[in-house]
Amino acid sequence: MAEIDAGTSNSTQQASRKDEEREKNSADPDLFSCLLQPFSADGGPNYIGIRRLLLQRKALSGSVRRRDWRCNGKGYVAYRNYIRRPRDWENLQTPNLSTPGNSGRWVSSPHPLSLAYEAESWSSSRDLRTGNVASSHRTSFSSSTSDSDRPRRKGAEPAYSFVGMHCIFDQSRASVTVLKFGHANSNLLAYGAADGTLTVCTVLEPPSVIKQLAGHSNEVTDFDFSSNNQYIASSSLDKTVRVWEISKGICIRVIYGVSSQLCIQFHPVNNNFFSAGNANKEITVFNFSTGRIISKTGFDSEVTSMDHDHTGQLIFCGDAQGSIYSVSMNSRTGALSRSHRDRTSSKHRSPVTTVQYRSFSLLAHGPVLLTCTQDGSLSFFSVALEIQGYLTLRCSLKLSPRVHTIRVSFCPLLSLEKGEFIVAGSEDSNVYFYDLTRPRHTCVNKLQGHRFPVVSVAWNHGENLLASSDLYGTVIVWKRAKTS
Repeated sequence: MAEIDAGTSNSTQQASRKDEEREKNSADPDLFSCLLQPFSADGGPNYIGIRRLLLQRKALSGSVRRRDWRCNGKGYVAYRNYIRRPRDWENLQTPNLSTPGNSGRWVSSPHPLSLAYEAESWSSSRDLRTGNVASSHRTSFSSSTSDSDRPRRKGAEPAYSFVGMHCIFDQSRASVTVLKFGHANSNLLAYGAADGTLTVCTVLEPPSVIKQLAGHSNEVTDFDFSSNNQYIASSSLDKTVRVWEISKGICIRVIYGVSSQLCIQFHPVNNNFFSAGNANKEITVFNFSTGRIISKTGFDSEVTSMDHDHTGQLIFCGDAQGSIYSVSMNSRTGALSRSHRDRTSSKHRSPVTTVQYRSFSLLAHGPVLLTCTQDGSLSFFSVALEIQGYLTLRCSLKLSPRVHTIRVSFCPLLSLEKGEFIVAGSEDSNVYFYDLTRPRHTCVNKLQGHRFPVVSVAWNHGENLLASSDLYGTVIVWKRAKTS
């Protein structure tokens, strides 16, 4: 019997060795065919190299990749705090910025594929809850819905159920065009209005207005907090960029331009830089200390929206023709250089109203970019940081066209078993929640409380409060229900 057992074990080992050798020698047919592809006159070595890299890093099935990342039982907030940690954070004795219930450091999965960028295509018939994948695949799936589309289920998604209104700010006499919460702060809220005013509030009990910042002579198009939430940089249709000191409620610097300033962002790593996109088809990098121009780069149309990646080495921006650009930025010198452009396939070009970056997504298993145009087209891209922000369209959603500029936002990743949710305002005065992974019945919940079109939405850092604003100047802060 011992000899039989030994023979059986030897045969098993030999079979396993043969399987390993077969896996090593097997080649991906797509990669093999790409390696044999000759260079063409209109396709340079950069295009061939990018295609080879994307094919080489094709991932396993979606169900395996979802099981691969568990984040130690933590949520997206813990992962985001880990990504944004300072370099010497181990030696810093600073309080943890994680949300209660999501505290602790994020530890990556030991699986090697979890660190690679994946270019696997997603099918519209994929079931994200069961892991079943249909036989047909395509690069992206799209869906069409209306703002009045009813939620699919009888009840709303548990993760995006709300207990009601936390507070209401109705001091503004003009439409509130943009609102944001402070960086790593769940209580500081600011919003800009069409009359040129900026209002800084706190949502702590009792909610109140901290400062009213007046100086712009026309609509505030965008603003951003500095990393320490002590300053605000704002852009306006009056062709100026202003820097405000919140504690004193004063404007400490005015930068005059030659055209309307449409969007603005502080650099996430070097807060001595902030960038502004304007109607002169440019992105300009300014020095925060001196107000001088560091660098600028041109585009094909007006730059209407922008966002940084978490490393500060890339700027993603959209223009008035619906194109999305990836721009490389030197964090030390502020130098800009265009890397990639994604053109819209639609014949009717529409301005981009939202460009939002997120460092991790369950759907793409890596960094992603959300864009929205004024005609109601939502696009969801995978971002390849190692290829200077190369964008791959994963899915799209078509909403009803908008007359006004309406912004959208990612929803927090509260559960690894759910899809990819976004929240958007609407001209029917409701706030809608959509799941991009559903080809049909994408609307999962809606909030009713505004009387006028909702144009802007924003989550706080703790992701327990959602703020929305309308054309009448009303800002409503919604309180999300607690989930287990």
